[in-house]
Amino acid sequence: DRRQFEEDLVAGKLRGMVVVPATFTETLRRADASTAIQVIADGSEPNTASFVQNYVQGVFSNWLVQQSFDAGRPQAVALRVATEPRVWFNPELQSRWFLLPGSIAIIMTIIGTLLTALVVAREWERGTMEALMATPIGIVELLVGKLTPYYLLGMGSMAVCVFASVTIFDLPFRGSVLALMLVSSIFLIAMLALGLLISTVSKNQFVASQIALVVGFLPSFLLSGFVFEITSMPLPIQTLTRIIPARYFVTCLQTIFLAGDIRSVLLPNTLALVTMATVLIVLVVR
Repeated sequence: DRRQFEEDLVAGKLRGMVVVPATFTETLRRADASTAIQVIADGSEPNTASFVQNYVQGVFSNWLVQQSFDAGRPQAVALRVATEPRVWFNPELQSRWFLLPGSIAIIMTIIGTLLTALVVAREWERGTMEALMATPIGIVELLVGKLTPYYLLGMGSMAVCVFASVTIFDLPFRGSVLALMLVSSIFLIAMLALGLLISTVSKNQFVASQIALVVGFLPSFLLSGFVFEITSMPLPIQTLTRIIPARYFVTCLQTIFLAGDIRSVLLPNTLALVTMATVLIVLVVR
């Protein structure tokens, strides 16, 4: 029954399935009837969806040829059986539906890491950090004061990107605004904490900016699934992607935009982001 696999396909555990009608064999035995099989692929990863369809059609074409020769009626079976490909979440396999959610994650990564990486380092270079430390301000107030402006800037940028994606590029938005805001806030806090940690450790703006690019931007661009599908990477690289916050955020964004609020996808990825944000904030405080 196809319904037994639909939940796994929506959750991303399967990338496609082949539906063979219950009357397939019986229909083929009738000389005056035609039948079909259905190929359903997950369009949230367009390249994989194309591979699924092509592989199934290739195998099925070979089967048709063999059946026609076995029956002594070359091409007779091929004319009576056809495949019906169907792509879920991205029916036309438009690349922008796959790339735009990931580009939002990259923009928020740049704002979160690169800008905040210069905050404390600038204080050290200008000699104002000693004066700041002489005041009665606590660590919580210091963190809130440093992170709040960039948090508002990051969320504002996210809102502009979402508006442009939906209105200009016709990207569907099938989830809820609340889920988008919650996941984006958690990811942005993690990136802000990472940038502030880099700034605190380096104490130099140039060094901090270079570290932010290497530690924040490049992994998010290459290892988050934004450009290259994670499942097509070598196993060691797939393992490395598990410590990249953008990997989980890109998955959440693609799910919210293309599929909706799928809890089986959003909850584990959001919990991973919460864990990373907590660890980074603790390191910054120490």
